Amino acid sequence: MLYKRIGLLLIIPSVVMLNGCEQKQEISVDKQTTEKSVAAQNKQAELGSFGIELDARDLSVKPGDDFFNYAGGTWYKNFEMPADRTRYGAFDALAIRSENQIQAIIESITSSSELNEEEQMIADFYAAYMDVETLNAKGISPISDVLESISSIENRTDLTKAFGRAWLDGSSSPITGGMWFNRLNPDQYQMSIGVSGLSLPDRSYYLNDSERFADIRNAFVAHVEEMLNFAGIENSKEKAAAILALETKIAEVQWPREKRRNRDLTLNQLERDALSTSYPGFDWDSYFAQTLYTIPHLNVSHPEPIKGAIEIVNQEPLSVWKDYLTYHTISNHAGLLSQEIFEANYRFYGKKLGGQQEPKARWKRAISDMSGTQTLGFAIGKVYVDRHFPASSKEQMSDLVKNLRTALKQRIEGLDWMSEETKVNALKKLASFRPKIGYPDKWQTFEGLEIKPDDLLGNVKRLRVFFREQSAAKELGKTDRERWAMAPQRVNAYYNSSFNEIVFPAAILQPPFFDPNADPAVNYGAIGAVIGHEMGHGFDDQGSKSDANGIQQNWWTDEDRAAFETKASMLAEQYSQYEPIPDNFVNGLNSLGENIGDVGGLAMAYHAYKLSLNGKEAPVIDGVTGDQRFFLAWAQVWREKRTEESMLNQLRGGTHAPGRYRALAPRNHDAWYDAFNVQPGDALYLPPDQRVRIW
Repeated sequence: MLYKRIGLLLIIPSVVMLNGCEQKQEISVDKQTTEKSVAAQNKQAELGSFGIELDARDLSVKPGDDFFNYAGGTWYKNFEMPADRTRYGAFDALAIRSENQIQAIIESITSSSELNEEEQMIADFYAAYMDVETLNAKGISPISDVLESISSIENRTDLTKAFGRAWLDGSSSPITGGMWFNRLNPDQYQMSIGVSGLSLPDRSYYLNDSERFADIRNAFVAHVEEMLNFAGIENSKEKAAAILALETKIAEVQWPREKRRNRDLTLNQLERDALSTSYPGFDWDSYFAQTLYTIPHLNVSHPEPIKGAIEIVNQEPLSVWKDYLTYHTISNHAGLLSQEIFEANYRFYGKKLGGQQEPKARWKRAISDMSGTQTLGFAIGKVYVDRHFPASSKEQMSDLVKNLRTALKQRIEGLDWMSEETKVNALKKLASFRPKIGYPDKWQTFEGLEIKPDDLLGNVKRLRVFFREQSAAKELGKTDRERWAMAPQRVNAYYNSSFNEIVFPAAILQPPFFDPNADPAVNYGAIGAVIGHEMGHGFDDQGSKSDANGIQQNWWTDEDRAAFETKASMLAEQYSQYEPIPDNFVNGLNSLGENIGDVGGLAMAYHAYKLSLNGKEAPVIDGVTGDQRFFLAWAQVWREKRTEESMLNQLRGGTHAPGRYRALAPRNHDAWYDAFNVQPGDALYLPPDQRVRIW
């Protein structure tokens, strides 16, 4: 969903997410769920006869020319993307399934007269969200107090306080602070300060001179004008243009994304008392006083951009900053206000920026807003796990993780480019990996939280305060290693470098990723490679800068690090050649960590699959060999459809390569060439010395 929604995240763990896409949707979700149940009873794979949809392939395409379309081209040609989506793939299909399952949970809760405290909160929040008649009657009035506060700003101190209060007011700030983990001591929390404050997906949307981006900027100005009109702002057209000019200045001082992800550049720790000396011209005391945190020590993630942002704060007229805050407050809350305001916001962020043809149904947006970790996500997640995540799935996933760990251990031991000295540290880090599967052992509690059935924005604000106060209370204590950054019903996975943990929420452990009744080659090529991908983040170009204890420090010899960087540069160059939209390429440097995760994860999973065969040959099923099933499973996980606007967002603002290029990761693996008889002259053929083999 690309139209803006205000987030409630207060403690932000340093995580790298899998992110992703796809699955076939010719049948309804309810029917899929029914067929899944029948398949489980009959011990049959949910997809096809063994876990792959063979009829999705386009056999007129040579695997070596376009593996994405070979594996899913017939699906791609025939599938019609839902009008309320900008992308559709396996992740989206499972998200829809999860969405429907949660809707059924909420319907059962709201129809019951005997609810516990958390269930009552779910019912009341949902009721408030779905009461469109009341929201329409209120119009913009639910945020009138914040708008009045903005209007009363008289000086830079008032402005700075408004920036520090953005977490509560739901506005925006060019200088942002979030509670993080101390990268030099993961047992401590630490405030991380950076630069933000843009409305468009990436700084390049402001700075690129092409006609495509100029058109987006013109549409943005018209959108801002429309949103300011809801608040009765005079001269809204001129003020909208001034807001674009202001955000362009912020974009100019920001680092490019590939620079922002460099952990060497973003580790700049200092004591609180030194902040005003090192970064003068900003009233840090007034700013932090609004955050509820004590801030004993900090990390400045973007030092030069912070200095540039401070200059802009001091040089830009107060009137422009007030209009900027007014716009962001309206836009960020649009989904919580009247239908008229929501639709105006959707027309730009959903339709113009994302290519979304119609907004999602309100009940879907309600479920999305209720499912975050800083909302009622874990209250819903308890019921979701009880109904939809069998203990057997957790056990089988645990076994797969063990197998992948064994495979990576053997691969590290066999590396010809890494010295024994560095291997000792790499193996130590691998041994300390902690997997979290399905759901947390300790659930989030909600004691003291008040949710009302007729006060949507009040509910959201009370949630912000509830989680911020919990976060502030923990600030000086030891970090909570049992905390999850995703609720169980979220279809994704992530790696947390500070805790050296890999996390797989329950909702991703379904076909096509994981099916207990699928052929082993399929599970290894799908969820096995996903497990390997998350493990790989501990050894990608940035994750490899942290040791077994999650501390950012060098554990490499200089020679080994140089060899690693050479291989990583080859992979960055390979992905940078992909051009999904004319003159818009995959950013091989910005997506490098994810691409290392994909290529390395496949290698680990293939190795583990071969170990699982115990020296035997895999059977041929429906004319498909075991190795072919393995690589087809990977490619079908990443098949997807996107609007062009969504593709542009991903290229410019995302850290992942689009799914059609993630499906091509096997071109770096010798076994893929043998499995599909890929030969020199085929479009995807890489000579052996150009195939990137890292882990």
